[in-house]
Amino acid sequence: MKDRVEYKRSNEIPGLVLSEARFSDFRFERHYHLDYHVALVTEGVQRQGFHGETLLLTPGTIQLMPPGEVHDGNSAGDESYTLKTFRVSPQLLSGITEEITGQDRFPALGGTVLQDARLAGHLSRLHDALRAAQEAEPMEVQSEWLMLLDRLFSQTRMVKPHFIKGTLTSVQWQRVRDYCDVHLAEKITLEELAALCALERFHFLKLFKQTVGMTPHAWLVRLRLERACSLLSHPDACLTQVAQEVGFYDQSHFNRAFRQAFGVSPSKY
Repeated sequence: MKDRVEYKRSNEIPGLVLSEARFSDFRFERHYHLDYHVALVTEGVQRQGFHGETLLLTPGTIQLMPPGEVHDGNSAGDESYTLKTFRVSPQLLSGITEEITGQDRFPALGGTVLQDARLAGHLSRLHDALRAAQEAEPMEVQSEWLMLLDRLFSQTRMVKPHFIKGTLTSVQWQRVRDYCDVHLAEKITLEELAALCALERFHFLKLFKQTVGMTPHAWLVRLRLERACSLLSHPDACLTQVAQEVGFYDQSHFNRAFRQAFGVSPSKY
């Protein structure tokens, strides 16, 4: 199989570059990066030389590689391997760390490898969603990005997450509901809802879930589907128009979400 590699800059998350590669013959010579890498091998095995040791990166392995660490990489055998990487700029990492920990800097760290197949699977799906950004909900990918990095840094004990307790105030909760009601047909971002409450995105995420019992994205999707049910009760309802009026710009996405929620397609409701 011919080697291939693709890079994509994320529109939803400035400072993030995504790469996906399939390698068999290509070898990474000894090198280092100026940005922070979160890497996943999703198929096959990569052999890596790092700090005088040989590491085998397999599916389910997550590697965090800080700037300046020298390493290499190649296929562990005759088979090819697939590598997905999140390349995080220092500025983006600093901002994320401040949101998650309440501190304005990220500590100096060595390379870390974490064996967690479930978390690796979540990161792989987020990588796919970010690369297919035109099909993804901005709030969904932004929320997943923050929550997964919170889990990743917590499990590796790299930083101490900022403990957030409490709930949204009644005024904040009302502002969020009113805004979503008015702008339901539009793309609603995490930043917009957090700003209504005068909160940072991560702080808002935590308080929202502690208030409602759902993530903002899950709650918003349900609101859209419930509103769709109301519109579908009209005998002359047009499925495409209903989908657009409640914020689904892709008909197949609307159909999948509706079937998952109610067990039938919108046309059968």
